[in-house]
Amino acid sequence: MTPASKGALLALAAFGIFATHDALIKALGETYTSFQIIFYAVLFSFPLTTLMLVQDRTSDTLYPHRPGWTFARTGAVVVAGTCAFYAFSVLPLAQVYAILFAVPLLITALSVPILGETVRLRRWIAVLVGLGGVLIVLQPGSLELGWGHAAGLVAAIGAALASVIVRKIGNEERPVVLLIYPMLGQFVLMSLVMPWVYVPMEPVALAMVALVAIFGHIAMRITIRAYQIAEASVVAPMQYSQIIWATIFGFVFFDELPNWNTALGAAVVIGSGLYILFREAKGPSENRPVTKTRSRVVPGTHPRIGPAMDASRAKD
Repeated sequence: MTPASKGALLALAAFGIFATHDALIKALGETYTSFQIIFYAVLFSFPLTTLMLVQDRTSDTLYPHRPGWTFARTGAVVVAGTCAFYAFSVLPLAQVYAILFAVPLLITALSVPILGETVRLRRWIAVLVGLGGVLIVLQPGSLELGWGHAAGLVAAIGAALASVIVRKIGNEERPVVLLIYPMLGQFVLMSLVMPWVYVPMEPVALAMVALVAIFGHIAMRITIRAYQIAEASVVAPMQYSQIIWATIFGFVFFDELPNWNTALGAAVVIGSGLYILFREAKGPSENRPVTKTRSRVVPGTHPRIGPAMDASRAKD
């Protein structure tokens, strides 16, 4: 088996686990608020993340070298994670993914003002077409839009912003700093909200939240391995397989079937994202804002793939 094939298969497995992670969030969201789910998911994630962080042999403090950008990224991750959890709780899985798949398009757009990247006309057209796909999903004017749709859009913007900031400061900040601050931010914020939203959790629900943390960690590890084996242009497109899992899980467990608008809009967004990925694969190495991001479209309660990948390299 070639490295590209092996990397693609590992990525498919990882994104299948990520999709299961998201389906668990949706199931829990029927009873518990996003704040409570995130609180316990972060709590269960800390031991797994700590095992990874103690292996970082870099000699430095945990104080960020670029505090402004680091705290901006932390805020983006916290907002995006909270909004994504809420969107998964109240919207059909396939519809949430169709919105979140716009993240690579937003990364392309944000890389111009933040990173000074050069984005040519064809990629700008792909961005606009992809965002048009999001409008097809949302059907403004005909579909009754709710807080879930707004949360999905905010999650996509926050995820893209966090990814671009990592590219801007990743060479200056220790990976451990980029890993730990968003998790601490989520934990502190959720702790402040918990007294107003807490509902006693059954053992089964706690076990499901623990699985959210475990699945997120395992999928992140597998994705890192996939990126180590194969090119980003091979691994990154595998994230779109999540729409298949969303359709299966939605039908089997939540009595959901994507409507034609969701299917068409998702196809447009995915097509635009793939075009950008393949264009970047052929372009100059310094102009790849999406393929160099190495991150999942949804920032959850586990460490993000890019900083975690850098941390795994730092210990070698």
